[in-house]
Amino acid sequence: MAAAVVMGLLGSVSSSMAAAQCGGASWYGPGFHGKKTASGQRFNENAMTAAHRTLPFGTVVKVTDQRTGKSIKVTINDRGPFHKGRIIDLSKAAAAQLGTKNAGTGKVCLASV
Repeated sequence: MAAAVVMGLLGSVSSSMAAAQCGGASWYGPGFHGKKTASGQRFNENAMTAAHRTLPFGTVVKVTDQRTGKSIKVTINDRGPFHKGRIIDLSKAAAAQLGTKNAGTGKVCLASV
């Protein structure tokens, strides 16, 4: 029972954090492909994953491009970004699907799924 309450509280915290975040997004891939992420998984630049500074690993977030309104879903499996003004680092595949890969960065909002 206590575990369910804790999980409920953690879910509420991560949901409200994700819903309230808008800022810069960048992407990473080629130099990191196959290396371990902060979660211990191997980074796959072709997977729909992302790095976030504080959201729990395994959290699925909806990332919406503020310019185009296009959205994707990614799973948090790494830590970052470490550049001022950026709130998420997308995998190469996620950035390509969102449409921000060629520009390198974009303005996005995060929402819990």
